Amino acid sequence: MTSGSDLHELARSVARTAAEFVRAQRPEGRVDVAATKSSDTDVVTEIDRATEELIRTMIGAARPADSVIGEEGGQSTGDSDVTWIVDPIDGTVNFVHGLPGYSVSVAAAVGGVVETGCVVDVVSGEEFAAVHGGGATRTAPDGTTTRLGPPPVVALEHALIGTGFHYRQEIRSKQGVAVARLLSAVADVRRIGSAAIDLCNVASGRLDGYVEEGLKPWDLAAGRLIAEEAGVVVTGLDGEPNERLTVASAPSIAPALLAAVRESGF
Repeated sequence: MTSGSDLHELARSVARTAAEFVRAQRPEGRVDVAATKSSDTDVVTEIDRATEELIRTMIGAARPADSVIGEEGGQSTGDSDVTWIVDPIDGTVNFVHGLPGYSVSVAAAVGGVVETGCVVDVVSGEEFAAVHGGGATRTAPDGTTTRLGPPPVVALEHALIGTGFHYRQEIRSKQGVAVARLLSAVADVRRIGSAAIDLCNVASGRLDGYVEEGLKPWDLAAGRLIAEEAGVVVTGLDGEPNERLTVASAPSIAPALLAAVRESGF
């Protein structure tokens, strides 16, 4: 029998250990790029690969029958109803350049429903975690844990919105125009560079909303659960958030932000 608490503790342990590994392995200066994926700006490093291998090894040792979907290693199929969805370094471009804003994201789904997730900001050491139906938390580097939510009540014109840009140039160009239009409807826009951190920032009230096209399951799984368990509305253009578009916001601006996103041309 799969225990939700066991999955939660394993997700947190794996994410913490992986974040410590990334922190220890990162050299001074700029990190060498090992390869590119969907475009010349969609980069991967050997530390991405080594971190995902560490994550898979830890999960496999604890739960050998589970499946794992990872950004770098694809999908390994097991016999249980549990699938782990992992991103070893979400925000690799920041990691390569030595900028803050990269994280480890680990989530576990049971029968297709994400039941637990953990995101660790590698630079700050903050840990965000959630259990489906059990709320979301933020744990500071000193170990102090606070419950997240509910989101603050804001008006759209006073809202700070996070966003990100696709790796494909033709989509980036369209997004740039859309973000410029959205600026007239909100207070300001931030581009941090890690989708998982963006979703956790909405969950913690640091951002009032977030919109991005191009998110993969490993970008979205843990961060979405954390945001929703903190009371954030997470949706897409026509229902479920997906690769086409993800929009997350405080409930007070959810309808208005989605309407502005549509009008802006995302």
